[in-house]
Amino acid sequence: MDPGEIVNLIAELKEEHRDLDEAIMRLSEDPAVDQLRVRRMKKRKLKLKDWMAYLESRLIPDLDA
Repeated sequence: MDPGEIVNLIAELKEEHRDLDEAIMRLSEDPAVDQLRVRRMKKRKLKLKDWMAYLESRLIPDLDA
């Protein structure tokens, strides 16, 4: 995967992460919300964050000391 593709993928993941964050906030305001659904959304959000960090680390060039 070339750096341009990685940058585009990170942008898509950030958008999904932001959308999930907004959805979780809206759902959390409703006392009748399915807590299992909210937990699954939070878990997905964490996985997205980890995946973005991994991809961002791939953009950093290896420096041979």
